[in-house]
Amino acid sequence: MPSFDIVSRADLAEVDNALHGMRREIAQRFDFKNSNCTIEREDESLTIIADDDMKLRQMHELLKGHLTRRGVPAGVMEYLTPEKASGGALRQKVTIRQGVATDMAKQIVKVIKAKKLKVQAAIQGEEVRISGKKRDDLQAVIALVKEMDLDQPLQYVNMRD
Repeated sequence: MPSFDIVSRADLAEVDNALHGMRREIAQRFDFKNSNCTIEREDESLTIIADDDMKLRQMHELLKGHLTRRGVPAGVMEYLTPEKASGGALRQKVTIRQGVATDMAKQIVKVIKAKKLKVQAAIQGEEVRISGKKRDDLQAVIALVKEMDLDQPLQYVNMRD
């Protein structure tokens, strides 16, 4: 039976490349001169340290721009609330979302079943497996999921006949 998987993955090597480009730009930009603005990555989370709220917003824009240039959708980033750090600076954690969350997977399965397409949807860990008898049905599911208003970018992988 033809099948495919709905996943959400971010290429961490490309995230590292975007962070290196961002650090270079921060070091060269005039508005960041003599500031204590840094960004570090540990596993699947980033830590942004900025002097004030304006510089924090500028770093968000830089991050989005560099990620987009490297082909990483900016929607994989989940920004937590900024907190005070030493010296009056701001520290913000940013998590890189990997995998489809359980509630989002349930929502996807519910919408697919409501459309009464002749496919089976199964949640397998952090991905959703869709299988059916016809490729056309699978392509209809892809179009349906793309129309949904989800806050996380999804990829459709492992298409098998």
